[in-house]
Amino acid sequence: MRHSVFSEQTRRPLLRPALRALFAALVLTGAMLPLAVAPTTGVAQTLPTLGDTEREGLSPLMERKLGEQIMRDIRRDPDYLDDGPVLEYLNNFGSGLVSVRPDVRGEAGYDFFFFAVRDPVLNAFALPGGFIAVHSGLMLAAQSESELASVLAHEIGHVAQRHIARMIGQQKQNSMIQLASIVLGALAGVSKVGGDAAMATMMGGTGLAMQRQLNFSRDAEREADRVGLQILRDGGFDTSGMVAFFGRLQSASRGLGDAVPPYLLTHPLTTERIADIQARIRDQRYKQRADNPDFQLIRARVRLLQNNTAQGIRDAQAYFESQLRQNTKMQIMVSKYGLAYAAYLQRSYDKAESLLQEARAASQPMVPSILFTNLDIDIKLAKKQGAQALKEADAARKQFPLSRVVAHQYADALIEGQRYDAAVTYLRDQAQLYRQEVAVQDLLAKAYAAQGKQALQHMALAESYVLQGSLPAALEQLGIARKAPDATFYDQAMIDARERDLKEQWKEEMKETKGRG
Repeated sequence: MRHSVFSEQTRRPLLRPALRALFAALVLTGAMLPLAVAPTTGVAQTLPTLGDTEREGLSPLMERKLGEQIMRDIRRDPDYLDDGPVLEYLNNFGSGLVSVRPDVRGEAGYDFFFFAVRDPVLNAFALPGGFIAVHSGLMLAAQSESELASVLAHEIGHVAQRHIARMIGQQKQNSMIQLASIVLGALAGVSKVGGDAAMATMMGGTGLAMQRQLNFSRDAEREADRVGLQILRDGGFDTSGMVAFFGRLQSASRGLGDAVPPYLLTHPLTTERIADIQARIRDQRYKQRADNPDFQLIRARVRLLQNNTAQGIRDAQAYFESQLRQNTKMQIMVSKYGLAYAAYLQRSYDKAESLLQEARAASQPMVPSILFTNLDIDIKLAKKQGAQALKEADAARKQFPLSRVVAHQYADALIEGQRYDAAVTYLRDQAQLYRQEVAVQDLLAKAYAAQGKQALQHMALAESYVLQGSLPAALEQLGIARKAPDATFYDQAMIDARERDLKEQWKEEMKETKGRG
């Protein structure tokens, strides 16, 4: 679209700059209009009512689709923390927050997904469609689960109130204001009122649009605070955790000059806003909530994953060694676990096993943590102790039947123990139950490869690429599967049918991409 503007300028050099700006504004407005949909029904009455006009900007279905497209790019980014235990902890914790107030799913009924990003700066954000991210630096800065809950609950509030959809609706209105100001500016120039007057008219319109956006942002933050506080209260968390964490962020930013933490840029903390939060919790009874030990263990794991270079691991080890000097049972357990995981990352598996045993001993009489089990199985798999890994993984999946990490480890242990038929049977069942899990398809491909079944291996890899949003790579894998020497007539038929589906899907995606310009 931009190219066409330059071409038009080349052919007609006398075209006035104001009209070129008007043309650009028309293009921008036209590009935004197709997103408009009919207003949908309101959310539960316990949440603030949304403005119908603003919600016209993005339908729930389009919002989810947009979020999924963004997530496909994020998952391919090396800073996406694709660590099973971290993802499982965040989603169990986040789902617990959502479950205490089912109405936060609102009119869209989104399935929330929580994930971490490898970044030391303090930040968290919500994407369209119920995807919520937290930076590793923020997880390390949170001193309690109530503080972490305050951040996630606030982001849940943004999703529940469909602030992104409303923002698009607001921006659409703002674009009309800017368009009108450009038209008036162009007319002022033509009528010889003066170039300064024309520029002032256009800048005035832009300033008004920015002020409307800023006002909307402040209202959105207050709404998210309100929903977040409701979630904290009903979930039994310490509601003062929100004030404590935001206050610490604000205090820390005072000594940073212009280097304001991104979270404060995207979530401006005004004195009025903090006072509003304090007023809301003033009459609430104080609740002291004991943290799940997994919170501290997962923070130790994140500390290592945030910078998993050789120097980063050494720095984390020095931190854990310093924490051991505090000599509390919790610090000993967490630090020993951190040192055990560091040794595992350094491939010092015997040392990792010994330190993990010390961490487990320090955890008594607390409830055994699944994180100990996860690391123990990983160590045994790394040491090629297939039989022992399988025995522990089998016991773990009975103890933690809902854990997806344990399910993946059990399948990996079956493969390591050369029980390929059992692994394939188990993974095919898992693929039917959990159709969106990339790890299941990757493990299935691994099991087929161990069996020497090349066609099925590449068909599984194709499904993995589909789930990752890479259709060209999926089609390439199907092409390899078709040429495999062991491809049966049935396999060929399956490949042909799947290839037709994916080519049609790819064609539709290309059409949508072209339509967006």
